[in-house]
Amino acid sequence: MIEFHYKTDFLLENEEKFSSWLNKVILSENGELNQVDYVFCSDEEVLEMNEKYLNHDTYTDILTFDYTEGKLIGGDIFISIDRVRDNADQFNISFEEELLRVMAHGVLHLFGFKDKSEEEISIMRSKENEKIQLFHVEQ
Repeated sequence: MIEFHYKTDFLLENEEKFSSWLNKVILSENGELNQVDYVFCSDEEVLEMNEKYLNHDTYTDILTFDYTEGKLIGGDIFISIDRVRDNADQFNISFEEELLRVMAHGVLHLFGFKDKSEEEISIMRSKENEKIQLFHVEQ
């Protein structure tokens, strides 16, 4: 099951469409959905978790806590809506495109994709773009 939680004034306009898309993303990587929770929150909340759990004193757009077991995909994905807005402005893309990228990014982490080295980042970006295209396919 995919669930959405809101700790900010942001709300997804069509949760069913996003949930259907995320299911497609998981199936496209040969996974089986267990439980994935998306929590939309502020920069400060994500920073606090980043400091507490990862000892990182930096702002980030996403934190993913992975509970995947084999092909059974599960996790908590915290997304800073503040960072998504800023990134969309910085990269001159729509808010929705950046949101899709970050949401796909979280699921890809649950499949074990990393983004520390240049090679990993390149693979992650390619996968993100592939998954964003699934959103735009008629459902």
